Amino acid sequence: MSDAVNDREPLRLLPMDAAWLNLESPQNPLTITVLMRVDGLNFAELRAFLQRYWLTWERFRMVPVEKSCGWCWERDRHFDLVNHLVHVPEAMDEQRLQQWVSARLNQPLRRNRPHWAFWLVPNAEGGAALLFRIHHCYGDGMSLLDVFDSICTKAPDEQPTVFGSSERPTARRWPQVLQACRDAVSTGFRGWREHSGSTGGSASASQHDELPESHQAGALEQGAMTGLRAINEITGMITEPEDTPSSLKRSLLGRRHCRWSGPVPVRRFLSIARRYGCSINDVLLACVAAAMRDAMAVPERLLNQSVVHAAVPVDIRRSLPARLRPAPQMPGNYFGTVFVPLPLDGRYALERLWRIKHESRRLRRSWQPVISWGLSGLASLLPPSLRKPIADLFYRKASAVVSNVPGTREPRYLAGRRVLEQMFWVPQAGEIGLGVSIVSYAGNVQFGVVADEAVLSDPDAFLARCVKELDILSDSPAP
Repeated sequence: MSDAVNDREPLRLLPMDAAWLNLESPQNPLTITVLMRVDGLNFAELRAFLQRYWLTWERFRMVPVEKSCGWCWERDRHFDLVNHLVHVPEAMDEQRLQQWVSARLNQPLRRNRPHWAFWLVPNAEGGAALLFRIHHCYGDGMSLLDVFDSICTKAPDEQPTVFGSSERPTARRWPQVLQACRDAVSTGFRGWREHSGSTGGSASASQHDELPESHQAGALEQGAMTGLRAINEITGMITEPEDTPSSLKRSLLGRRHCRWSGPVPVRRFLSIARRYGCSINDVLLACVAAAMRDAMAVPERLLNQSVVHAAVPVDIRRSLPARLRPAPQMPGNYFGTVFVPLPLDGRYALERLWRIKHESRRLRRSWQPVISWGLSGLASLLPPSLRKPIADLFYRKASAVVSNVPGTREPRYLAGRRVLEQMFWVPQAGEIGLGVSIVSYAGNVQFGVVADEAVLSDPDAFLARCVKELDILSDSPAP
């Protein structure tokens, strides 16, 4: 048992982790879902693997509990892996597997146990299917990917060498994180400026007093410009128009279904990105924009007046000052969100890609990711009556969540068995009912779609339209 567990101080969740517990609703549980195809994996091997490696992360033995001081981690003193591991011997073809995974997405995780579970379907067509679900409060996609990277080896006979972490008291870390939240909202976040090479705001008053008068004036001017930019960034986020009412913005039913594509060579994405000087994320958003254009079923004359955004997570770990960065392999939530306007009125694939490239480049250079990270942390500390309006302020501005998680370039082995494919589905906060994701792994990319039945009745058609748009972009001539 770690010192953290013995310590009388509560193991409080950091505000960015607690936010995911405060934002969820019965109709929209905020869980991350991962599906792996692992060649020949059996139940005994999986159980031994999880017992030896997965449970070395102390957080995965803990339950988030709400107390008077906020959300805290508490060790499950009756923890048993049997409560989190299910063997499903049924033989499943691809269609049956998709239906079964969708049913698991709608199955609540047990609230009195650590909020995660594994299911193994060894007789699935195409290789044993390993399904994993975990609440977002335990960590974001990048941190969970780091966990799996550390315990999934590069060779079948290799053993993981460095893995696991213990929970530590957060009393010293809380003031720093709260200050970071305030800085993110009020001044564009101090760590962001330090990372970019600016020292404005990081010097003490005595240091300013030692500067020559002309330098003091320059520092004051720089501080004023920083403040004005922060105000401009926050104002831009708040005044960004909400999405136009459409079939994608209906009240959620709480019944979700998911689908995934077959593997697509990553070189196709890279080829398009290099040809048009954009990112893989821009290509993904262009594919999603085409599918959303069809799914909305809006007459073309009305598309010119439609406003539709995609909420895109942005990893901010490298932008944080060293004292706030998570320790290696430590799960947590360290991402902000930008709201990318999708050009649904664009009639041609290249037009949509060029416009998305322009908007996403502008947003990536902005302070919006760290400002939204700070706001989500601060909002989680407010009373529910104030918390919901802040959440609505953001999530009314998007009709879908679109996420891209880069996996390893080389194949990995879990319990000595080769991982053939991996797919994941992102949760959708607020009243967003559509999530689209791609994950790259071992030279291939797969699309995944999860949608509430109220907003998308045919995820197969949506997925097919995404892949078709990729084909159109692949066949388009170079500029």
